[in-house]
Amino acid sequence: MNRRARGTRTVLVALAAATLLAACAQDAAPSAPGAAPAPSAASPLPATAPTPQGLLLTADFGGDTVTFVDPERGAVASVAVGRAPYALAVGADGRAWVATAEGVAVVDTRTRVRVARIPYRTATGPVADGEYRGGGMGIALSPDGARAYVGVNVPGTTGVLEVLDTASREVTAVVPVGRRPFDVDVSRDGAEVYVTGHDSFDVTVVAAGPLSTRRIEVAPYGTEGGLGSWLKPHYAAVRPSDGKLLLPFEGERLAVVDPRTGRTAVEPMTADTHQHGVALTSDGRLLVVGTGAVRPGDGRGPSLTVRSPDGTERLVPLEGPHEDVAVSRDGRTAYVTGGYTRDGHWNGITVVDLDTGTARRLPAGTRPLGIAVL
Repeated sequence: MNRRARGTRTVLVALAAATLLAACAQDAAPSAPGAAPAPSAASPLPATAPTPQGLLLTADFGGDTVTFVDPERGAVASVAVGRAPYALAVGADGRAWVATAEGVAVVDTRTRVRVARIPYRTATGPVADGEYRGGGMGIALSPDGARAYVGVNVPGTTGVLEVLDTASREVTAVVPVGRRPFDVDVSRDGAEVYVTGHDSFDVTVVAAGPLSTRRIEVAPYGTEGGLGSWLKPHYAAVRPSDGKLLLPFEGERLAVVDPRTGRTAVEPMTADTHQHGVALTSDGRLLVVGTGAVRPGDGRGPSLTVRSPDGTERLVPLEGPHEDVAVSRDGRTAYVTGGYTRDGHWNGITVVDLDTGTARRLPAGTRPLGIAVL
């Protein structure tokens, strides 16, 4: 259909801008598609028992917790971390760094205890919920685990990247970046940090040493719609083979960004759906979460795209919108969070067998967004 190529698309986006504060529309009350999953049959972990290997950890954007999830049976424990946790990153030492509206929470995943919460240096306004709330969004760790990088949304203006020393648990630097930093990624050698600015159509490349910055515009549909546009970058993945950034748009275009030159190549995609979270498997397949049509009749429903390195794609239909995705260590299973930043979110994850394409819903957490495999 290539709906974004039609001239009427520009008109629709311009009209939408009059009523939208930013892309992805305003946050709405939950309205889960279809019947909710049955309650989990998993037994809670005893408080003193060590955390088993192979669990999942979700950031519960609709609550103040992270949830430990058995991928077969459902939630087994939760830990309070702070208001509206968005994303998380887990280090080799087993500690999870969680971006919340109140600061970065540090959770020992082995004992399931929050050991710290580090306030932001940047003023972000009243602590609140919802997609446009101030505070942490994307977060990532340096390869050596010495630093945590968190994208901090400052409502109404450009965001910042706050750099945390993981040993002292202090903010050591603040770097200006784009608006609403949905995602933060780090190069494999740790030399650069990539901050995806959703509302500024860009990726800010931050040199990890001097903390100097370069802005790369990433707008394969252009920027004409401004804050009211749906056609913006959300999440990125760093391709291990060449260090390029992969940013999907609308199930139609994959922006392949070379952070060294600032050049962007565009490759075709096939899902024809608004796209958010991404992950890479160890064999180079790109997983992309499709949230559904931006408005009725303008695209196809929710899906998970499984894109091979040669560009061929297989689509797995999903029941209802989802937000982010993580992949098992063996690369055979994807875990897709049902939280979603807009309406239609639900309290669980969808487990996708990447070999067969079968999917099953699993109750887990409260509007989970970020996810990691422990």
